[in-house]
Amino acid sequence: MYVKSLELANFRNYDTLSIAFDQGTNILYGDNAQGKTNILEAIYLCGTSKSHKGSKDREVIHFNQDESHIRMYVCKDEVSHKIDIHLRKNKPKGIAIDGIPIRKASELFGIVNLVFFSPEDLNIIKNGPSERRRFMDSELCQISKFYLIQLANYNKIVIQRNKLLKDIRNSSSLGETLDIWDEQMVMYGKNLISERKKFIDRLNKILKDIHLNLTGEKEHIELIYEANVEEESFEKQLFRNRERDLHFRASSVGPHRDDFCVKINGVDIRRFGSQGQQRTAALSLKLSEIYLVKEIVKDTPILLLDDVLSELDSSRQNYLLKSIGNIQTFITCTGLDEFVQNQFEVNKVFQVIEGTVVQG
Repeated sequence: MYVKSLELANFRNYDTLSIAFDQGTNILYGDNAQGKTNILEAIYLCGTSKSHKGSKDREVIHFNQDESHIRMYVCKDEVSHKIDIHLRKNKPKGIAIDGIPIRKASELFGIVNLVFFSPEDLNIIKNGPSERRRFMDSELCQISKFYLIQLANYNKIVIQRNKLLKDIRNSSSLGETLDIWDEQMVMYGKNLISERKKFIDRLNKILKDIHLNLTGEKEHIELIYEANVEEESFEKQLFRNRERDLHFRASSVGPHRDDFCVKINGVDIRRFGSQGQQRTAALSLKLSEIYLVKEIVKDTPILLLDDVLSELDSSRQNYLLKSIGNIQTFITCTGLDEFVQNQFEVNKVFQVIEGTVVQG
């Protein structure tokens, strides 16, 4: 699996761009705020229909423009595919695969698998639970269409239920409809809890050896899934918290409040670990994503490294670069020193200057 080329029109700081990539390592270098990350964002958006930053469609459209286009050509199992994304400020995005419009973003599933690694990911351990839930969701949505659909439905239900909790204050008769939303919330929520448990179990098996290698076999890592509520008690707990939910006008129980704990040699590093331990654990997590995708979809993912190397010391840089292997990789950086010093093989180099790209 690899990206052949990318075309942009009115995307972020690009008026137009047409760029062809190598199947190996592609370096995008230049000063900060020139547009390097925007190229990675466009690739990620084509593969998942979403920005890795969580940006809304109107935020990625070029200033003073009403719409933007992204076109990406990919090759999977020796078959080429074209993905078109049409972004509009005041309308839902349009997506087409091989020239055929799709109705749901979930139809993109299986065409491209991506692992995105940014400096913010190095803080996934010490940041709040929402960051760790996003990590679980983003990976599970790429490897399981079932999960993707269940999560979309669950999130819609939570939004509708929270709206109803607010509306009941003005019209108490609406309280009779809460049971309908609760039933659906429990149905979809149980599936999310079950899939997340399996995901953490699988990740633990892969993560262990990676982390041992990164730490010179000194530290043993373990992820522990912290479900906000267990599957078998979800329905009862939701009903038990109904008065509280009505008071605060928000749903207080469910997998939208899940978390996971990272332990090193039995110690919770979120609370008691050093910054070095937290960063090493985060690097292990991201590398584990690569192997998990390989294991499940029987193909290599595309790796997007956004200015990560400058955040790592030389030993972790070397480990990361050596772990890439035969994966198509996109790396953004401010200079090429890291690659020269490490004698790392680079297949294509692009210099990015104020929304223009020049092949080096």
